[in-house]
Parts: sequence; C-alpha cells; structure tokens
Amino acid sequence: MELKFAKIQGTGNDFIVINNLAGCFNQFCGNLKEKEVVRRLCSRRTGIGADGLILIEDSQIANFKWRFFNSDGSTAEMCGNGMRCVARFAFEEGIAPEKMTVETEAGLIEAEVKGRNVRVRLTPPKDLKLNLKAEGLTVHYIDTGVPHAVVFVERLKDVNVDDVGRRLRFSDLFAPRGTNVNFVEVQLNRVLVRTYERGVEGETLACGTGAVASALVSSKVFGLESPIEIEVSTGERLKVYFDEGFRNVYLEGPTTWVYDARLRKEVLSGKG
Repeated sequence: MELKFAKIQGTGNDFIVINNLAGCFNQFCGNLKEKEVVRRLCSRRTGIGADGLILIEDSQIANFKWRFFNSDGSTAEMCGNGMRCVARFAFEEGIAPEKMTVETEAGLIEAEVKGRNVRVRLTPPKDLKLNLKAEGLTVHYIDTGVPHAVVFVERLKDVNVDDVGRRLRFSDLFAPRGTNVNFVEVQLNRVLVRTYERGVEGETLACGTGAVASALVSSKVFGLESPIEIEVSTGERLKVYFDEGFRNVYLEGPTTWVYDARLRKEVLSGKG
C-alpha cells in the first residue's frame, strides 16, 4: 500500500500533510498505533523528517477537521504554522475555499490563503501571567492555543535554547502540561524569537503560536503596538495582528510547498 502526502513548511516549521477524508492513513497504519507511525514518519534519518504530521478529516461544523501530531507522536491542540500550511494544502487541493474554517481541539480557526501567504485567526489567548519566577529567570506565560512561556533576553544568539528551554518546559511551575518556551530579543523595528517546542523536545526553526505569544507578551511588557513583526531563526518574518484585549489575534506569513510524494508501507518495518 502507498500513501500520498505533501511536505509543506512555514518559516522553517515543516509538516507532513495527509488528506485522510477517506481514512487512508488509518489503513496505512494497520495494527500499529498512530503515535508510533507518526514517530517513524517524522524521523529525520529513517522517515520523511518533519516537526509534525497533520491529518485532514471530515467536520460537521467547519470546512474540515484537523488532527495534529508532534514529531514524538503526541498530539497538540493548536499549531500556528501548521495551520497556515494545512490551509494552503486544503485550498490548493480543492478541499476548502480560499477563506475557510478549521475544527481543532483549541476551537474553530479561521484561515485565508493568498497564494503562498496565509493568514490565520487564532482563538482568543488566555491565562496571561507576567513576571513569574522559574529556574532563576523571570518568565511570562500565555496560552495561545497551547501553553507558552516567554523569556526576554539581551542577546538571543547567546542563549542555550535546548538546555534552558528543557528546564523551563519541565519546570514544576508549568506542571502537569508543561510548556513551550520562547526566548525573545526586542529590537527597534522587530522582535527576534527562538523557540523550544514541547513534543519536538528541542529547538525548532519557527513556531507560529510561539510567535503570537511573544508578540502579545511584548505588547504588554514593552508597549509594542499591532502589527508586530517577528523574525524567526530562518531569518523569515511573521506578522502578528491584535486588538486591545486580544479578542482578535491574527498570524500571517509565507509558506513553501516543498514536494508531493508517496509513502511505501515498508517505512513502518522499523528496519533501515
């Protein structure tokens, strides 16, 4: 059996996107658990290689429903860059119109595709907490669909993201869910961000909900106004738009459709 998929990335966050409306992914998994299949497919040495895997499925309340998996096989309620990538896929594959709604565990998400550029409206953020103390650092917290800690630094390039990020991700302060961790350097014309992602368990080149969290916390701490431009590790930039009270929050940026391909089931054999 072969399984069609697309590899799409948004500012360095890369995803395997699969149309599962007919249940082809479930058939491909066979007797293996989904978590194990996702882990094998996302492996950068023995699989396709990706930060996550996205399934498009049927919805009774939106144009489609997604299921999002991190590269370790765990699930997440929301992923900003993943949403931008899956929206482009759905539009170009004729699954959804240019302006669409997507059912997620975080709620209904609106997306608009403009060529390679995709803009998504996130659910209103919650649980904003400023000036917390964890691991000897001042940490800010906000849930932008998934939990995010924000740490402001003077020189972003000097931060050991994997080490410090891991300690904060598993800090008792954020138990039991844990948190993603964003390190942020605020400059005059933009905000620079590096992110440790929960579920990937390491630094990723970009994180959409992390960009939003960093922008919103920067607006509170430094008085920055909408839109805020976020530069991620690839050097590409995202824009975050918001109103007073964060009732309407948008993430916008480029996507790249890397390739289309077919998976052979032997990838699941555990050999090679």
